[in-house]
Amino acid sequence: MQEALAQIPWYHHIALLEKCDNREERLWYVQQSAANGWSHNILKLHIEAGLYDRQGKAIHNFEVSLPPADSDMAAQVFKDPYLFDFLGTADPRREREVEQGLTDHIQQFLLELGAGFAFVGRQVHLEFSCTDYYLDLLFYHLKLRRYVVVELKAVPFSPGFVGTLNMYLSAVDDLLRHPDDKPSIGLLLCRSKNKLVAEYALRGFKKPIGVAEWETKLVKRLPKELKGSLPTVEEIEAEIVSGTLNPETAYPKGG
Repeated sequence: MQEALAQIPWYHHIALLEKCDNREERLWYVQQSAANGWSHNILKLHIEAGLYDRQGKAIHNFEVSLPPADSDMAAQVFKDPYLFDFLGTADPRREREVEQGLTDHIQQFLLELGAGFAFVGRQVHLEFSCTDYYLDLLFYHLKLRRYVVVELKAVPFSPGFVGTLNMYLSAVDDLLRHPDDKPSIGLLLCRSKNKLVAEYALRGFKKPIGVAEWETKLVKRLPKELKGSLPTVEEIEAEIVSGTLNPETAYPKGG
């Protein structure tokens, strides 16, 4: 711990003292900054995004699908929820909209995923059994030495998603994986999930799969008493496009 403390610059220490009240949280950020070479600005972004509270929180079956050492590392690689603030205020209704937004902001997406992820492609084509299949997003993790197949859903979690992702992992291992690579891991990102349903859905699958939510912080920050009294994002965007936005009618008095 003393070595890690000595490896980060003075301005990192100031940010940690100002923004972290919990000693364990502060020391965790010290270790991560030293290990990953975070700049002062990147450290502040991670603190403000609450990375400490989200890291390693995804539901998974790694304990039964991976060797102990790999299981611990993989569990820390995934978080819950993932914050896609850079997508803007629009609420994507289709998976393709989410994919396009993430690839348009690939640098921010990689930062949110965490250290070690390398982007391979979007809508990666696989052909087997005379049928074409397309992976939403494909990454390679340099520390885990595995492909990571990411499936995006703009809807709540459904148990059927796990079976499809399990099939994709088998196909990637057969068609793309190099003999030196370890078996692939799947990450299913949904708008919401029921923890118990997700745990039951993963039980019995031998392929390592994690389930997490994705969201934007804009909704989280809106006070409960204002929800329903403000216009929706769709209403605001529609009025802006039509050029008819009127602040007096679009917002409540005093807003």
